[in-house]
Amino acid sequence: MLPSAMHSSETRQDAARLTFPAGFGWGAATSAYQIEGAAKEDGRGPSVWDVFSHEPGRVRNGDTGDVAADHYHRLGEDLDLMRDLGLTSYRFSIAWPRVLPTGRGAVNAKGLDFYQRLVDGLLKRGIAPVATLFHWDTPQALQDLGGWENRDCANWFADYAHTMFTALGDRVPTWLTLNEPKTVVDVGYTAGTHAPGKQDRQLANVVGHHLLLGHGLAVQALRGTAAKGRIGAALSLSPTYPADDTEAARRQAEIADGEENRRWLDPLFKGRYPQDWLAAQAPDAPVRTAIRDGDLAIISAQNDVLGVNYYGTTHVTGTGARVMLHPTSQATWQEISPDGLHDLLTRIKRDHGDIPLTITENGLPTTNPLKDTDRITFLRDHLTAAHRAIQDGVKLESYHLWSLLDNFEWAEGYTQRWGIVNVDFATQQRKRKASADWYRGVIAANGL
Repeated sequence: MLPSAMHSSETRQDAARLTFPAGFGWGAATSAYQIEGAAKEDGRGPSVWDVFSHEPGRVRNGDTGDVAADHYHRLGEDLDLMRDLGLTSYRFSIAWPRVLPTGRGAVNAKGLDFYQRLVDGLLKRGIAPVATLFHWDTPQALQDLGGWENRDCANWFADYAHTMFTALGDRVPTWLTLNEPKTVVDVGYTAGTHAPGKQDRQLANVVGHHLLLGHGLAVQALRGTAAKGRIGAALSLSPTYPADDTEAARRQAEIADGEENRRWLDPLFKGRYPQDWLAAQAPDAPVRTAIRDGDLAIISAQNDVLGVNYYGTTHVTGTGARVMLHPTSQATWQEISPDGLHDLLTRIKRDHGDIPLTITENGLPTTNPLKDTDRITFLRDHLTAAHRAIQDGVKLESYHLWSLLDNFEWAEGYTQRWGIVNVDFATQQRKRKASADWYRGVIAANGL
């Protein structure tokens, strides 16, 4: 090949390469109940998911998180696995009942020690800890007192948060209060297919408000400690679109956007619930009395960062029915649309300013055990969309794929595998999938 031709070829390759900003964080995410196991060890108390998963018919095949991926006993191995992948960030959750077995009172030293060792192990390997305080595992002892239905739970949560800030605040640079309050409301309290398994939309909306109040109180708690870390929430957000070009569909898409996105974003960043969402609540709806004077000021306490969980888009018809206009994954609720991620990120910037963003979850399950080329395509397409959003001025700081390990997938048990690392649940052997090796290359190149 002539030198000029070689130069032309290299130029074309450079032009096609998508380089992320220097210092961009490359991570993966997990949650405590989904991977830790050791459900009854070292003083850990039961969570709502321990109880729920043991109720007949609640989880596919009767699966539970009793052992899960046994991360509690394999911490060193999993930390080395993260290091070998080249991760620079790791998002995990703290099991509230492992640290406070009844949700309140004396700290369980052995439980706290596990997270001390996790954080120290990450820092030793050059990986930034991103700690989530609540990923759905409400202590059962608090659920017996009403859980998030009880306004007091917001204060119990803030006290627990203060415990963690005091213990780990000198080493954790990023804190996330809640993971996907929308899912707790929609699936745990409306559909009833997640813990605690209730089906009451009016009660669910009260729970949603108390979760947000707990977030705000936890933010205030951090400000009252010596912790230097930043804090925010991780919200599951889904761009909503009309399924057709009719006024009815456009109106229903706006209503859906209120439920999917604005009822969570607006209280955090505007200090108010959307007027159309509030207007849709009946005059005697319990949520109206749950919202007290001063609550929105607490909820909108200064956030330093926003975690974005993105799995796909939502299309609705003129009757408000959801329809799938893009391919779906094994998780039939997931409508795969990478462009929706770009739309979402730029929308957040447009509506709420330049708050730093981190993608805290993004992924899909696949039935390909090791050669998961479909996952690679998914990740590549979504990272391309994220890069385009950065080019459009979005302050996106990091990306955490879901998930590091195959795990307990809630009501689906072990039938869906979301990890880039395969877990043989009989032997607990870990094996990197093709997507893990691909992602390792992305991290090394800081881009695609």
